[in-house]
Amino acid sequence: MTVQERISERTIGVIGMGRSGLSSASLASALGGVPFVSDAAPADRLAEAITQLRQEGIAYETDQHTDRLLKSDYIIVSPGVPPEIDILKKAQARGIPIFSEIEFASWVCRGKIIGVTGSNGKTTTTTLIGEILSAAGLDTFVCGNIGLPFAQVADKIGKSGVAVVEVSTFQLERIADFAPRVAMILNLSPDHLDRHGSFEAYKNLKYRITENQKSGDYLILNAQDKEIMGDSVTTAADKLYFTTEGEVKQGAFVKQGDLCIAHGGRGLRIVSARDIRIPGPHNLQNAAAAVTAATLFDVDPAIMARVLKTFPGVEHRLEPVSRVAGINFVNDSKATNVDSVCYALRSIDTRIHLIAGGRDKGASYQPLLEHGQGRIASIVLIGEAKEKMYDSLGRHFPTQFADSLEEAVKVSFAQARPGDTVLLSPACASFDMFDNFEQRGKLFKAAVADLKRDRKENETIAD
Repeated sequence: MTVQERISERTIGVIGMGRSGLSSASLASALGGVPFVSDAAPADRLAEAITQLRQEGIAYETDQHTDRLLKSDYIIVSPGVPPEIDILKKAQARGIPIFSEIEFASWVCRGKIIGVTGSNGKTTTTTLIGEILSAAGLDTFVCGNIGLPFAQVADKIGKSGVAVVEVSTFQLERIADFAPRVAMILNLSPDHLDRHGSFEAYKNLKYRITENQKSGDYLILNAQDKEIMGDSVTTAADKLYFTTEGEVKQGAFVKQGDLCIAHGGRGLRIVSARDIRIPGPHNLQNAAAAVTAATLFDVDPAIMARVLKTFPGVEHRLEPVSRVAGINFVNDSKATNVDSVCYALRSIDTRIHLIAGGRDKGASYQPLLEHGQGRIASIVLIGEAKEKMYDSLGRHFPTQFADSLEEAVKVSFAQARPGDTVLLSPACASFDMFDNFEQRGKLFKAAVADLKRDRKENETIAD
């Protein structure tokens, strides 16, 4: 079935008025479909989305999901929508196909797709791949779970273009034909157990990224990850690997302090590991994953090296914010699971005053004990998970509660001494107190800026 046949004159239900849902509706409308958008939130919380839909002449409803959705030829569901809501159960009972936004967008994309998934490092690796391919002159679109919906750019990607798509389990729940030319699984650790129920179910969703690949496609795997290697992922694609410990026959590895690549019978040195700008052992793995993907597009190693030496990382991931009275502030708001906080702790070589907490995702906080010993000087907990986190951590580290992120910043600063680091690395989702992790990170940076300004004002008064 052609793209035109799949979309033109089709009645397409869209659940969710976030970025993903709006982009799907706009794309469907632009290609001759008849979208109807539904969101259970009240209209006063959806003013901007409603304005856009009205401007584009797209029908919608708010406050509920009515049976009008059941008149759809198929439904596109946004990743934040819980899979067990009544309207989806009704649609499934009637045999109405339900797709994710990345599935829908992939029908339209004419270029090659690189799909990046994993528990941690997705945004950094996706962005880094995009930077390398762009530097090599390829028409590159970085999108997906990273913030820019795939559906927003899918129709702009020509045959010579590349979509580098960050992919979450929520998006992989509803794929049918989604088949990246290059798929990548960075690592696996317990996450989103509140939605998926078990680590096994979560892993199986991650592995769906390769289920539609065929011979001649590529699957890139982390040779250091015990879960990935223990499961021996089944795929029709050609496998490549990356590691920072030992060597691999096909893929990237570190040898004698250099990041190297082996592919097609050739071995090449890319760059000295110490010259890679983004810090931390996890980012060395991310760099190895990125160069493995770039090699499949015949990118000159000199271009890879230049980007690796200059790429500063992404906002909200181990992002240096400021230095106040000799104390460093680091924004790691994107650390929404325990494993990512462990990476952050290993990446900072000063005493750490950790700000954590938010909406619990079902994983154990015990790994923070091992990685926090000798590193964490104090903890301030916020949000819904603070009591659960205290039960795990409060007997092992000096721990306090705060009612707001702004208060947490002030409390952590009061306990720190020059040379220390105040680290926001929540280990939790943000939705109990914030719209998303981006808002949480921006408020942290604003609180640090206020703290710095207040100190300067007090110093001026004292003078």
